Amino acid sequence: MTVKRITPQEAYDLMEDEGYVYVDVRSVPEFEGGHPEGAYNVPLLHRGPRGLEPNPDFMKVMEACFDKDQKIIVGCQVGGRSLKACEQLLAAGFTGVVDQLAGFGGAKDAFGGTAEPGWQAAGLPVSIHAEAGRDYESLRKKVSS
Repeated sequence: MTVKRITPQEAYDLMEDEGYVYVDVRSVPEFEGGHPEGAYNVPLLHRGPRGLEPNPDFMKVMEACFDKDQKIIVGCQVGGRSLKACEQLLAAGFTGVVDQLAGFGGAKDAFGGTAEPGWQAAGLPVSIHAEAGRDYESLRKKVSS
């Protein structure tokens, strides 16, 4: 199944007008450094001693916190992790998933330049504080043991 990819402005409009939620799949430290206002944090990868490592609980947390038909925008830093997360979510039966292709920091071209400005550069609302219950620790607690 092909992943629908949208710009930061389109993502914001879907959140405002159509009730989409934003799931930021960056690591906890990245999320805490700034994220789209109102975003949930469910990392696809965690920072480990050897760099980014898969989060074994990613799908468990997503399934515990969101209905399979929930309208979800998935974003990361530059668009790579979010695309992978969308592919995994669609394969698991989530139906309302779209990828915010430029992420928080902007999509890069083959030469490292900015191909598409990210959420922050687009001037969209940013927060450094997670809303209650939207940080990863809170969301992870919803997974049944």
